[in-house]
Amino acid sequence: MTIRVLPDNLINQIAAGEVIERPAAVVKELVENALDAGASEIEVTLRDGGQSMILVVDNGKGMTQEELPRAIQRHATSKLPGDDLFAISTLGFRGEALPSIGAVSRLSISSRAAGSESGAMIAVEGGAVGIAQPAAAGLGTRIEVRDLFYATPARLKFLKTPRAEGDHAREVLERLALSRADAGFSLIEEGRRPVRFAPAPGLIEEARRTRIGQVLGEEFLENSMPVSLSRDHVTVGGMIGLPTHNRPTARQQYLFVNGRPVKDKLLYAAVRGGYGDLLPTGRQPVLALFITLPEREVDVNVHPAKAEVRFRDAALIRGLTVAAIRDALSRDARRAAPSLAPQALAAMRPGQNMTWLHQGSGGSHGGGFHMPSGLPPMSHGSLAFDSAPAARVESAAEVQPEHRLGAARAQVHATYIIAQTQDSLVIVDQHAAHERIVYEQMKAALAEGGVKRQILLLPEVVDLGDVAAGRLAARAEELAALGLMIEPFGAGAVLVREIPALFSQRDIKGLIRDLADEIASYGTAESLREKLEHICSTLACHGSVRAGRLLNGEEMNALLRQMEDMPNSGQCNHGRPTYIELKLADLEKLFERR
Repeated sequence: MTIRVLPDNLINQIAAGEVIERPAAVVKELVENALDAGASEIEVTLRDGGQSMILVVDNGKGMTQEELPRAIQRHATSKLPGDDLFAISTLGFRGEALPSIGAVSRLSISSRAAGSESGAMIAVEGGAVGIAQPAAAGLGTRIEVRDLFYATPARLKFLKTPRAEGDHAREVLERLALSRADAGFSLIEEGRRPVRFAPAPGLIEEARRTRIGQVLGEEFLENSMPVSLSRDHVTVGGMIGLPTHNRPTARQQYLFVNGRPVKDKLLYAAVRGGYGDLLPTGRQPVLALFITLPEREVDVNVHPAKAEVRFRDAALIRGLTVAAIRDALSRDARRAAPSLAPQALAAMRPGQNMTWLHQGSGGSHGGGFHMPSGLPPMSHGSLAFDSAPAARVESAAEVQPEHRLGAARAQVHATYIIAQTQDSLVIVDQHAAHERIVYEQMKAALAEGGVKRQILLLPEVVDLGDVAAGRLAARAEELAALGLMIEPFGAGAVLVREIPALFSQRDIKGLIRDLADEIASYGTAESLREKLEHICSTLACHGSVRAGRLLNGEEMNALLRQMEDMPNSGQCNHGRPTYIELKLADLEKLFERR
């Protein structure tokens, strides 16, 4: 078959297949162009989810009549002053978006450059380029895309409903709005409430927090904490949600690299590593993370859609992201999500089959209500739970201002501790709380004394291949610190002599292969540490005070004090909340006292 050069219209359609897969991709490319042009206000209008029409209007620097024909040529761009693809400071740079859009739609561009008295316009229809001519236009650029994919009708069948396509476009705009808090964004769709993100005032951190509140909502701000950590010219900042403020998918994880919205596997893995065992199984955290590093340390030219990046030092980025999240969580690790309180209050509305209890003089009441008995004070360094409660005492512990979780007042259904603070009521799940305490104590012991090892009676040989075996051998010292002793064993294999004592008869070959895969992807050996922590979590669960166990007053208060001192005590090892706090003001509203 004779080799031929493809015509320009077909080349553009092929390029469009990589860059423009749905209306949201058009919105992304056009809004990024507007931001690169210095726009401070961007308005997007959609019809039929963007299939019938996408209109983007900005107040950027605009284009002249002479520049318009070049703007719709492939690989023509104003964003690369030199030829260095590792010195990119703009969102766009490939010069593919406008010609790709024009190849599959009816495209018109009107623009007026700063300093020009008149504007100009140009039209492209299915790849056929018209002539640029003078036209009335405001300062900036107005781009209208009609009948998307009319020139490639086979692609239309892959589009979803207008509502679903509009949702994708809205998500794209939200991500771009988060990346630039100083700019204003609006989205108008027929039949839906307009979205408006006003420019956020103040310095970058203040403006970013304001914009995060605009996009993710005030509830997220109430259930989140700031992140800030720097190392070797790399900074990780933003806001992360409390572990108890989670979602079923990762849709509300917003990740940015040098202001560019990305969907990067390494960063998603780092987020999971940062939260570790603080999340329930199958749940995802909510966050907005901004990673800033020198331009030459990241390659953004990985894919035409520019949503993927490649880091020069992937291990540093992953490690710093994990450390930043863990540092923030450790600073505020004793909080439970404030949003749990409204849920609890909603479930407590009068008239919904509730049994209202009062404190009497007897020891045990109906409905599983237990008045605690007293015991001599115990050391807060360890908790010991007697099998039976001692004789009840009339006096109760006083509420001390420094006691954030207050003083125990009762136990309900031998499972929940009711405590009183100076301005709230606290309900504690005794098993979940003690499980976290035991688990954190076990992790601390591992960290302080190192991981105890056991020698295998018969060393295990694991065949991996030359490359994977070499990666593991290069990390032998790091693995030894985690209790795993390996050494090279011939071509493409490693010999395992010692393993962490906690692993006992576990799948050693599976562990080694997982470690090799992880090191290949991220350059670190986190899975071993995570497996150790998972075992600790299981042991802590079985070694903690169980639901259904009657506790006396001293035991309950000792548990509260340890929760106040223990990291991550706002949630158990499985990510569930350990307590809920109900403010007195909310309770008074519930009972119509104010």
